[in-house]
Amino acid sequence: MSPTHLAPPSLRPRPGGKTALVLSGGGARAAYQVGVLQALQLIRRDAGERRRGNPFQIITGTSAGALNGMALACQADHYELALRTMVDVWRDFRAEQVYRADSLGVIRSGAQWLTLFSLGWALARWRRMRPRSLLDNSPLRELLPQIFQVDRLPQLMAEGHLDAVAVTASSYTTGEHVTFYDSAQHIAPWARSQRLSVRDPLDLDHLLASSAIPFVFPAVKLSVQGRDHYCGDGSMRQAAPISPAIHLGADRILVIGVGRLYEPPDLREKVVEYPNLAQIAGHAMSSIFLDSLTVDIERLQRINHTLSLMTPEQRERTSLRPIDVLVIAPSQRIDDIAARHLWALPPAVRAMLRAVGVYGEGKSARGAALASYLLFESSFTRELIHLGFTDALAQREEVRTFFGWGEGAERQGSAA
Repeated sequence: MSPTHLAPPSLRPRPGGKTALVLSGGGARAAYQVGVLQALQLIRRDAGERRRGNPFQIITGTSAGALNGMALACQADHYELALRTMVDVWRDFRAEQVYRADSLGVIRSGAQWLTLFSLGWALARWRRMRPRSLLDNSPLRELLPQIFQVDRLPQLMAEGHLDAVAVTASSYTTGEHVTFYDSAQHIAPWARSQRLSVRDPLDLDHLLASSAIPFVFPAVKLSVQGRDHYCGDGSMRQAAPISPAIHLGADRILVIGVGRLYEPPDLREKVVEYPNLAQIAGHAMSSIFLDSLTVDIERLQRINHTLSLMTPEQRERTSLRPIDVLVIAPSQRIDDIAARHLWALPPAVRAMLRAVGVYGEGKSARGAALASYLLFESSFTRELIHLGFTDALAQREEVRTFFGWGEGAERQGSAA
């Protein structure tokens, strides 16, 4: 299982501090996050918690996690309704709602890429074919306004339903990692090596850029400090995915990942063979979407440990502060789950992926890691929602302690 509280009890923030939600990226894997959030509501109710509404003052997300985060943020005044809407969408997802999955749509996008891998590259160049992505995600642009209204954010923050929200993207123009944020109170932008932040009213283009999986979906043009940048998936070059939540003032952070943070030894017998293109691409995707979160959690754990060894006087002289973090991540390999659902991909997409090495079923499947990011199909997403739900329930006590749910009822019982 994933690590739970990273801050020692003596260093945990005081009650009443700001709680942030950090949602990592991962394409269709983000269905797992919805299951976790659904379970949190059950834990909250069972704890007898009287407080209702949005439990997160700060919401940050990357890639598909940015879409989930924005769905919650844009209805922060009706949090439970927003969550039910998310569950309904993810439970009945179809790939055609995210990208063109019909034969013509795939031919117009993906087939052009495959042409460049063949002897037809010269003809493609002669015809000045300039494919921008493997798939056309224009259906996603049409879907998002039906789920939430981004223009509600300023009003919700002004009314106190939310303190800050942020999404991240990666600039192909400069190679920098960019966090776009908006907040109720003034928060000065921050900058680190190859990382910068921009306070900006968020819109659909920010979300489409953040969720533009490299090679798979097209880049989006955004304005960064008055200059046009073409931006793609925020998971690329994201060295510190938890950092935006801390800069925005979080005292405690719930992180929901979309891949196992610590892989146990795989004892299954494997046939050693040269990896195909899909396997290499899947490995690269895992590096983009999963590795930086693990490293950032370990870094935060070391900082909290260092602070615990310092005297109160020494801690006052440093700009570092303890952050309580609860991490919930899959207890099963998402690749293995995806391998059982390759059949659910639309025929045209399945044929295109087969050309780069995605084939087979179950344990004999190849390239399932790559396919897992594109499996926006209900059979797959429902299994991930169920996994997220059960994983979160397995950490029920850690969740209650993290949020302080039920503590008021316990104190009243003791007084009686």
